[in-house]
Amino acid sequence: MSTSHGGPPGSGWLACLMLTTFVIGTDDFVTAGVLPAIAREQEVSEAAAGQLVTVFSITYAVAAPPIAVATARWPRKALIVGGLTVFALINVVTALAPSYAGLMALRVLAALVAASITPAVFATAGRLAAPERAGRAMGAVAAGLTVSLFVGVPLGSLLGTWFGWRSTFVAVAALALLVAAASSAFLPRLSGAPEIGVRERLRILTRPAVLTCVLATVMGAGGGMLTYTYIGPITRDLSGQGGWLLAVFIGVVGAAGAVGTFTGGRMTDHWGADRALVGTFALLVAATVGLAVIGLAGGGGAPVWLVAAALAVYGFAGWGFNPPMNTRALRLAGDAGTEAVALNTSGLYVGIAAAGALGGGAVALYGGTGAAMAASLVGLVTLVFMAVSVRLFPSAPAPRVTPARGRVGPRPGDPCPPPDLRPPD
Repeated sequence: MSTSHGGPPGSGWLACLMLTTFVIGTDDFVTAGVLPAIAREQEVSEAAAGQLVTVFSITYAVAAPPIAVATARWPRKALIVGGLTVFALINVVTALAPSYAGLMALRVLAALVAASITPAVFATAGRLAAPERAGRAMGAVAAGLTVSLFVGVPLGSLLGTWFGWRSTFVAVAALALLVAAASSAFLPRLSGAPEIGVRERLRILTRPAVLTCVLATVMGAGGGMLTYTYIGPITRDLSGQGGWLLAVFIGVVGAAGAVGTFTGGRMTDHWGADRALVGTFALLVAATVGLAVIGLAGGGGAPVWLVAAALAVYGFAGWGFNPPMNTRALRLAGDAGTEAVALNTSGLYVGIAAAGALGGGAVALYGGTGAAMAASLVGLVTLVFMAVSVRLFPSAPAPRVTPARGRVGPRPGDPCPPPDLRPPD
């Protein structure tokens, strides 16, 4: 089958990929919205029920890289459609689970399936998109995760309130089946990675360029997600306001984040992954420093609009660096791009866990302002590390299409030949 560099014309392949990450993100995060109901029915504490979220994240972080290596040669369409179908089945069984132990085991299985699908979805978007639009495709796929936070999760929580927590997982299963059917119809056939051995894939993943990219992701998530994790105490201590305004602050971050993912993709195409990554993260650091300054200077009575404005910039930049982050990992690894994205995503989860621990200590000692200061400090260190790493290990720029012949080739002066992102015939 022959396809153009823009993917199959008139198809909904990109929408299918975005909806796939939306389903997975909703399933991951919606559990937090129904924890009280699960705890009551299963007769466990809310802290114990919260481990259903923790085990999903830990399983995903540990499993994603080896699963990506093991499934590297699998056809992409079969992996995504089959994975979504299994994902739906797991959620149906979750809705019928009679015990807490059964729920825990099923969350592990769901995480294993999610870890096999998500990196493949990002890598598929990079391969199917036109070279000059790869960043925008990455942004659209990342937007599925972002939108799940402030659309899928609230709707799932509301459904759980009306019909019980089990209905939430039934809804996720139904949506997964719909996306699987759409993907079966609209995703083009795409082979797996080139035939290179596992040892060679592992060698690529241990290159200093790839490892520094992943380390930057760990550090970036550690500083960036700290603000979101502790947005409650931060906004309360800065503005003196809580209650329903917390939902407004979270909504501001979510809406700005959705815009940021799309914009970050466009910046990646326009500036290149390296410049877009450093630029968006610099804006993120500026926002967290702004929150820290508001906390130190405002005395706990800062205007709500000022805090909301700083959070809007934070949300825009915090989710805006996702497309260049994954694009950079994909291009640095070449033939092992899917595995690099999986390793990078694992780094993201490690960073989120670190943010929880570091932010918890900062809040306990210095309150919400202390958390903003800790996020700023980690962010500044990370920004320097990112700037040095992209200079030492620049990622290959996107191939361009020569107008006269329609051939893909490197630009004059490129430091290294770019990977071939074209789908096979």
